[in-house]
Amino acid sequence: MLRPFEKIADRHRDRIFTFACYHLGNRDDAEDVTQEVLVRLWKNLDELEDARILPWIIHVTRNACIDALRRRRSYRAVVSQDPEGDTTRYVASPTPGPGAAAESSDLKAQLEKAIQGLAEPYRSIVILREIQDLRYEEIVESMGLPLNTVKVYLHRGRRKLREELRAFASHESK
Repeated sequence: MLRPFEKIADRHRDRIFTFACYHLGNRDDAEDVTQEVLVRLWKNLDELEDARILPWIIHVTRNACIDALRRRRSYRAVVSQDPEGDTTRYVASPTPGPGAAAESSDLKAQLEKAIQGLAEPYRSIVILREIQDLRYEEIVESMGLPLNTVKVYLHRGRRKLREELRAFASHESK
């Protein structure tokens, strides 16, 4: 069992790391994700067909990256809300003024609400392309959809988001 796993791990380790590094922007987090994916591969190798290993790896890597980003956002939200104010200097973005912060917070909340309102697979594709910044080919591989379908779903998802944000903007200006 170890020999086949080593061959597969050696063949895909760099792909996993590069994919994770691209999405996370942090080598340490990418190394953690790589390790996590390889452990999952070890546990599931007996159940995987050779032809399905690469799509499985991409899918698991994407999910692990999304989980890592969620953990990072949760951590930043907790750190930036520290009442003592000591640890807020570790948050990457500078603190905007009160008016800009309120406006940005409202827009962000409305955008998140609009994204959550999208039906699947529009939501996943918009998140992967616009938030995760995946290329079309990566989305095609990880979602298992044809390229034209991904493009159509992305177009429809963006249009729905624009409609929702326009409605929010017109409601705010009243």
